[in-house]
Amino acid sequence: MSATGVSTSEGSSTVWPVDERASGILGGIKVLDLSRVVAGPYCAQMLSDHGANVIKVESPAGDDTRQWGKLTPDGSSSSYYYGLNRNKANIELDLATEEGQEVLGRLIHEADVVIENFKVGTMERWGLDYQTVLAPRHPRLIYCRISGFGADGPLGGLPGYDAVLQAYGGLMSVNGYSDRGPLRVGVPIVDIVAANLAFSGIMLALYERRDSGLGQFVDTTLLDSVVSMLLPHSLLWAMDGDRPERTGEAHPAVAPYQTFETERGDFFLCAGNPRQFTSLMKVLGRPEVVEDARFSTNEARLRNVTELAKIISDQISGRDLEALTRELNEAGVPAAEVKEIPQALQSSQVKHRDLFIDSGDYRGVGVPIKLSRSAARKPSAAVPKGAHNDQVLRALGIGDAGVVSARVG
Repeated sequence: MSATGVSTSEGSSTVWPVDERASGILGGIKVLDLSRVVAGPYCAQMLSDHGANVIKVESPAGDDTRQWGKLTPDGSSSSYYYGLNRNKANIELDLATEEGQEVLGRLIHEADVVIENFKVGTMERWGLDYQTVLAPRHPRLIYCRISGFGADGPLGGLPGYDAVLQAYGGLMSVNGYSDRGPLRVGVPIVDIVAANLAFSGIMLALYERRDSGLGQFVDTTLLDSVVSMLLPHSLLWAMDGDRPERTGEAHPAVAPYQTFETERGDFFLCAGNPRQFTSLMKVLGRPEVVEDARFSTNEARLRNVTELAKIISDQISGRDLEALTRELNEAGVPAAEVKEIPQALQSSQVKHRDLFIDSGDYRGVGVPIKLSRSAARKPSAAVPKGAHNDQVLRALGIGDAGVVSARVG
């Protein structure tokens, strides 16, 4: 049992490199990150943010995201990779070789948690199937697999990619405008939600292990992720059989709830209940609109949303958006200027919440989960591929680490 009360694996191994700056509720938990691209690495990074000791295993070719987008000056990595792999030790293994698979098996023996997103069947081919091999050998192991569609069923075993699942799972069909085609969400939202689901599953399994002493299999798919995000469209269809339509930035079930173009930039506001709508029209100087039968209820406003949008647009045209935001917020009406990424990351509240860090040692997004008594780890930048090969392989007792690295990494 660690100092935080979270049970760790048996024994005290020196295989996992120790970060002396590490802190967090997951201190002592050892995670083996075998994943690549987005969902798995992001899940492992969230665990590391809260103190888990993570080793990332990369192939000789490296994680795909090392080459996505603008590269670092030395060409070794990208900002994409850096945003998903902080606070991790790193070793390079060629898992296509018997030597690499042997090292992998020994690392799994030391781990509390394994995260992988290989093509379904890969670990079985290496003789490391969870159900028949790993669970009997390592009953406390928590094994998380992130796949596209799962291992079985009509599409079981097929690879999954964020945009493909946005299309297949229906998300793309409700994003965009009715007079244009379906639109991909501008961030890898399916991967990000899958990472959070996997993180939650692992935390549930760690919690249950305190009582049972046993690990278990955490099965996360991108399909589960995208279907879980379809509210309210999925339930509107389930209840009424209505085919959802694309509504742009507007809400399909609430009005007003949209973006307005102004001379000074784009502005978003919403009024989700009668009190907010009354306050909105009062601030905009049109209190009589509340009594208009076309706008007196949310249902009526949805039917007449175009006319309502014209009234609102006329009233906010030319207004100082910062002052309008403040006035609406003070009246209890949710509203904000539409910021670009640089503006958002440098905004006062983002900085106050430590959501953007520029410490000299680390520049990037901060830790989004905050606990009152258990501090998160101070972020440290992702390391080069194979940075901890010597330390880890020597700790495993595999002779000359330089020779072994050449064979298995």
